[in-house]
Amino acid sequence: MSEKNSIEFKVWGRNALFTDPITRVGGEKSTYQIPTYEALKGIVKSIYWKPTFVWIIDEVRVMQRIRMQTKGMKPLKYSSGGNDLSIYTYLVQAEYQVRAHFEWNLHHTDLKRDRNEGKHYSIAQRMLERGGRQDVFLGTRECQGYVEPCEFGAGASPYDGEGEVAFGLMFHGFDYPDETGQPELHARFWRPVMRDGQIRFIRPELCDVRKLIRPMKAKCFGENMVKCVENELEEIGG
Repeated sequence: MSEKNSIEFKVWGRNALFTDPITRVGGEKSTYQIPTYEALKGIVKSIYWKPTFVWIIDEVRVMQRIRMQTKGMKPLKYSSGGNDLSIYTYLVQAEYQVRAHFEWNLHHTDLKRDRNEGKHYSIAQRMLERGGRQDVFLGTRECQGYVEPCEFGAGASPYDGEGEVAFGLMFHGFDYPDETGQPELHARFWRPVMRDGQIRFIRPELCDVRKLIRPMKAKCFGENMVKCVENELEEIGG
């Protein structure tokens, strides 16, 4: 990790719903107490992403007390139409500091010409200052989020000096074929520990618990399908 591929930001929202997607098939949804790696990766991809690189989430800092609220919802019944009553449990007033960095996706050899670290970093910083390139969600679409640059570690967390909290086995993220080179989709799991409000994520390849979801082919990209980073930076005033 270098200074030219790392970003730090604050993300917050009224509600958050961080779950294991494998368990979402039922009507009831209940959030984890902390964000998942995959959810934070989705947030940083909403700030700026190209298939040329992969975002790696380094750490997250919890900036508000962990509080939950249960709501009765009426999701659509896809099988028979109409609505059904379900119970969703959300985090409320969620706020986090996040540090992440990008690394080249070596499985996309056709995008070598787009590997310009400094220019991708410049675009990522500008998109962060603008609140992201796409809408930001805290785990699910109904939980709108907002982002802005910050200094990771600045300010007080309600968990400063409170020691360690272990969360047991928890969903980490997905192994996608275009990031692993394997024609399969896997879900991976880990055992996070929060220390004084801060959680350091292990790298995806270090997760030792995995579940095969299904066979999947990698999405193909090419130079003609991806705008060159030099052109993108020029378009946004670089």
